Amino acid sequence: MKLDKRAITKFIKAALAEDVGDGDHTSLATVPAEATGKAKLLVKDEGTLAGVELAKMIFKIVDKDLKVKVLIKDGKPVKYGDIAFYVEGHDRSILTAERLVLNCMQRMSGIATTTKQVVKLLEGTKTKVLDTRKTTPCFRMIEKWGVQIGGGVNHRFGLFDMILIKDNHVDYAGGIKNALNAAHEYLKSTGKYLPIVIEVRNIAELQEALEIGGVVRIMLDNFSYENIREAIKIVDGRFPLEASGNISPKNVKEYADCGVDYVSMGYLTHSAKSLDLSLKAVR
Repeated sequence: MKLDKRAITKFIKAALAEDVGDGDHTSLATVPAEATGKAKLLVKDEGTLAGVELAKMIFKIVDKDLKVKVLIKDGKPVKYGDIAFYVEGHDRSILTAERLVLNCMQRMSGIATTTKQVVKLLEGTKTKVLDTRKTTPCFRMIEKWGVQIGGGVNHRFGLFDMILIKDNHVDYAGGIKNALNAAHEYLKSTGKYLPIVIEVRNIAELQEALEIGGVVRIMLDNFSYENIREAIKIVDGRFPLEASGNISPKNVKEYADCGVDYVSMGYLTHSAKSLDLSLKAVR
């Protein structure tokens, strides 16, 4: 996934509008307009840091005069007591940005930490880990950014950038062959250039997919280890293979050891635990 700065800016402005409304009245009521100061991003956990670059964007949009001094960059390991960065400028601006910065960084860091753990489990294999669309609505690009920082690979971003024919598409279309033929015809008639990935549920569907071809990857959905190894022999390197379905850190290495090129894991985004971070005033 290529990061879209315009989309991220739009997200930040919408998130600030949700939080601030017609004003940060607590800060307006208690903090003098001219007051300036400094705050630090304090790490109260252990994992992989993510969201520093996003935090810089948030601070800049809240107040262009806020200055950030980064001590620990995205993707670096952190432990309890570390200081990731300092931000300095108008106190009211720091307070207004605080919660959005923390919400984003805690979530991103949790996802990056989980992803990094999986990437480490896959060391020594050829398998790469993909994320999925099992993300928080309107927060997908930020969560997928966290996956990138953790060393994972982004799958499609949405319904618009890939043709991914899954089980329900196959059933509605009347089978693997019908679905694949229809997809190829659709691309031809519309002039669109989109990669096609087909999901298969068993060896018979795999054989049908191989007869039609024209895909960039075949997804083996909920295959047993034995069936994955059989599928790899049948495909014989003609197409990259992806294992999917109920994959977690507990079993990901077993899937990788079968020899698949990719594993896709909704776990990276739907089950990651946020990292504990705080923004504290420096007196």
